[in-house]
Amino acid sequence: MVVVVDTLSATPLRPRHPEKVNRPDALSPPKPDWIRVRAPNTRGYADTRSIVKENGLVTVCEEAGCPNIGECWDKKHATFMIMGDTCTRACAFCNVKTGMPGALDAREPEHIAEATSKLGLAHIVITSVDRDDLADGGAEHFAQTIRAIRARCPDTTIEILTPDFLRKDGALEVVVAAKPDVFNHNLETVPSRYLTVRPGARYFHSIRLLQRIKEIDPTIFTKSGIMVGLGEERHEVLQVMDDLRTADVDFLTIGQYLQPTRKHHAVMRYVPPDEFAGYEKVAYTKGFLMVSASPLTRSSHHAGDDFAKLKAARAAISR
Repeated sequence: MVVVVDTLSATPLRPRHPEKVNRPDALSPPKPDWIRVRAPNTRGYADTRSIVKENGLVTVCEEAGCPNIGECWDKKHATFMIMGDTCTRACAFCNVKTGMPGALDAREPEHIAEATSKLGLAHIVITSVDRDDLADGGAEHFAQTIRAIRARCPDTTIEILTPDFLRKDGALEVVVAAKPDVFNHNLETVPSRYLTVRPGARYFHSIRLLQRIKEIDPTIFTKSGIMVGLGEERHEVLQVMDDLRTADVDFLTIGQYLQPTRKHHAVMRYVPPDEFAGYEKVAYTKGFLMVSASPLTRSSHHAGDDFAKLKAARAAISR
């Protein structure tokens, strides 16, 4: 018996993370019971998936392998990822594809607005890949998307989760001028882990970005989040809280890091639920209006409900 392998006619598949292919496998400990979720199989999930596909949209729910996709999509909640599905950076924790992205789709803002209308979203979250290849990092595309949603769905509140716009002078101002209701930019981890976890970013640049948002428009809610389980120490997490409060950030999220593949950064530790509860209590004492800290907390999980709580918390302290 002869087996013929055709290596010429077939187009080889490009690795999702080409920069990680030759790395040795990083092994994580087995997942504890508190981190497991059910596979999505509801009618609501199927309906949301259909609308996403029909409009040719990309969601971070799928690209980043979010564990909450079943729950959120069943409720017709989705986080849309604009400017393509390929990121110019190669963070050690992230499952989004890396490489050189394609050109921007000028029709994308309107497609996002149409999907917002079809899903009947009261609150929408828009994020993106890093686009270091663009002169403004994609700031104007964010602004156009916000304006398109406002025009089509004036009652929908808008939350954005942006890159850091590193070395993109004037980009932040363009996005803030479009007046999102919530401006989120995640720190992702403590500063001592940046070189191994988030090497393309700069911790204090991200802190300054969050601070500048409030300086430009104090009415916009600001938000940031980190993952734990990457080798950080408790005192470092508490220092991040202090840095964010110095920047007048309103909302903090803390969730468990989950390893997408063996080529990504290993989970150093699964943080038990009681430690998350402790972080939440401390964060509230430091002055955050909202805190979400649990193993399955993600930036946009329960975003609509949390926005309502944010508004109520601000109103309570301004009386």
